[in-house]
Amino acid sequence: MILEMKVPSPGESITEVEIAQWLVSDGDYVEKDQAIAEVDSDKATLELPAEVSGTITLKAEEGDAVVVGAVVCHIDTEGVAAEGAAPKASTPPAAESTPAPQATPVETSSYASQTPSPAARKIIAEKGISAATVQGTGRGGRITKEDAIKAVPAMGTAPDWGARDQNRTKLSMLRRKVAERLVAAKNETAMLTTFNEADMSPIFDLRKKHKDIFLEKHGVKLGFMSFFTKAVVRALKLFPDVNSMMDGDYKISYDYCDISVAVSGPKGLMVPVVRNAEALSFAGIEQEIGRLAVKARDGKITVDDMTGGTFTISNGGVFGSMLSTPIINPPQSGILGMHNIIERPVALDGKVVVRPMMYLALSYDHRIIDGRESVGFLVAVKEALEDPLNLLMEGNAKKALEL
Repeated sequence: MILEMKVPSPGESITEVEIAQWLVSDGDYVEKDQAIAEVDSDKATLELPAEVSGTITLKAEEGDAVVVGAVVCHIDTEGVAAEGAAPKASTPPAAESTPAPQATPVETSSYASQTPSPAARKIIAEKGISAATVQGTGRGGRITKEDAIKAVPAMGTAPDWGARDQNRTKLSMLRRKVAERLVAAKNETAMLTTFNEADMSPIFDLRKKHKDIFLEKHGVKLGFMSFFTKAVVRALKLFPDVNSMMDGDYKISYDYCDISVAVSGPKGLMVPVVRNAEALSFAGIEQEIGRLAVKARDGKITVDDMTGGTFTISNGGVFGSMLSTPIINPPQSGILGMHNIIERPVALDGKVVVRPMMYLALSYDHRIIDGRESVGFLVAVKEALEDPLNLLMEGNAKKALEL
């Protein structure tokens, strides 16, 4: 029996996907639910699992754009026994000692040999090493995340200035969609950026005092993102125009705060959403952001995880950014940029003191948000960060942190 495998719908409004990578080769034997391909939509990268066990015949090439519902491969369920028995018979030592010319090609051609997984690809890129130098221990020689972590860049090797090749690589559908949205945000909004700075000493003190108990109690670190999310929620309630969007000649306002959090993934920047952040505790926010960040890094983020969002927080400080003008995440009207924390001399009560300072940047759509609201919003964030005990914790840190 020949089964036609069709592209499933990744989500509403998505009509086309792109074959980013085949994880198997034509003629391979695949197991039911085995990941056989990675497909890109304009919102996320998803794995395509085999619907049945059998011998696969590919009907699309890597890089092909295919509509949802199109046939991308055939799986011959009748060939399972014949094709599946050969590799198993070659496994025992006795079988290996007898001539079996066809056994080796079947194994070496399967499952994307020497191809890094999405998580491994990101780590390899960060280390600046070639995938060809990494020994893969996954199925068929696939490079796993653990292989990439253990890989050590070669030291003392002189660069070969004679090799000056260029690689032309088509952008993934997701990356092309991100580029399109960013250009649209610049061209279709009246975007401005306003700046401020915050003394992070109070948050440093609170984290130092409670971080160990917090980690023991909740199983997650007490980071900066929960403070920033709480500060943003408070500011959005004070200045609701920032928590709104343009829809033609209308303004849509929200009485809830779905906060998009920009995180780095193997396919680039992802912006999953923390739903109803106004109802979450410090621990709840940290746990949810941690869960979404792990899914993004492992390439398992879904369309639903990134759909919606009424305001965005982007933390460029983790990469060392001192100051930036973040681009609005349309159709939202505002984005808050966090930056690195550096000890700097500041004037306090007529004296020069050293404090851990962070620059804050708010980019906003001036069509819907005026200067009073934008500046007031950023000042409200600054006030909350500089007095978190009273403005975010109602004067009781242990109760707020659920310790």
